[in-house]
Amino acid sequence: MADWQITATTIYCAEVDDEVTLLIYGDGTSKCTGQQKYARPDKETKAMRKKSKQAGKPLSCRGAGCDRVIEYRKKWLGK
Repeated sequence: MADWQITATTIYCAEVDDEVTLLIYGDGTSKCTGQQKYARPDKETKAMRKKSKQAGKPLSCRGAGCDRVIEYRKKWLGK
């Protein structure tokens, strides 16, 4: 177990064309604010559909299996 409680970083995520914050907890759990914001159907995902049309490519959150979250978690936990 780590001797710290939480670490976070904000990155640009091309999957959702927005900045997201990656959070890694000392107990080994992790999450991304983009998943919270873009994985549920509401006003934000409607805005993302509009961005998708403008960008000319589909934008979608990859959820818990996102490579960015996994790599950041490995960096801090060595796993």
